[in-house]
Amino acid sequence: MSTPKGPTLAVVQAARGEAAKDGPQILQPSGWPMPKGYANGMAADGRFVVTGGIIGWDSQGHLAPGFVAQVRQTLSNISAILAEGGARPEHLVRLTWYVVDIEEYLANLKALGQAYREIFGVHYPAMALVQVVRLVEKAARVEIEATAVVPR
Repeated sequence: MSTPKGPTLAVVQAARGEAAKDGPQILQPSGWPMPKGYANGMAADGRFVVTGGIIGWDSQGHLAPGFVAQVRQTLSNISAILAEGGARPEHLVRLTWYVVDIEEYLANLKALGQAYREIFGVHYPAMALVQVVRLVEKAARVEIEATAVVPR
C-alpha cells in the first residue's frame, strides 16, 4: 500500500484580527499559494446564521446606482442581517457572489476591496463568484449569499 502524495492540510489560526478567539479557522493546504481576498476553506463550530440572496437595495426598496454602490449596499445589508442573528463579519465562513457581468467585477477590484474592508474588515471567508444571465430583480448587478457561524 502506498502513501498518498498530495498537499497536507493546515488549519491556520486566523491572524491580524481576522477572527475572534474560538471563531472560524482558515483551512490552507500546505504548499498552496495564499489566496488574496478569500480563504480556500473554513472550519467553525457554533450556531449558523445564513442569509438568502441579498442585493443592494435600501430599506425603501431602491437599488443603489452602479455596480460598486450595489456591492457596498449588499455588504451593508448582510452586515445588518448578521447583527440581527447575533453574528459579526468575523463570523462569516462563506460568501457566494452572483454577478451579471464578471468583467464589471474584475474592472472594479480595487474599489470592491475597499468597500469590503470598510464593512467587513480584513476577515476573508471562503468565497465563490458566479456569473449569471440575470437576477430576479432585473436592475440588480450583484446578489450575495452569506453563511456565518457564531461560536457557542
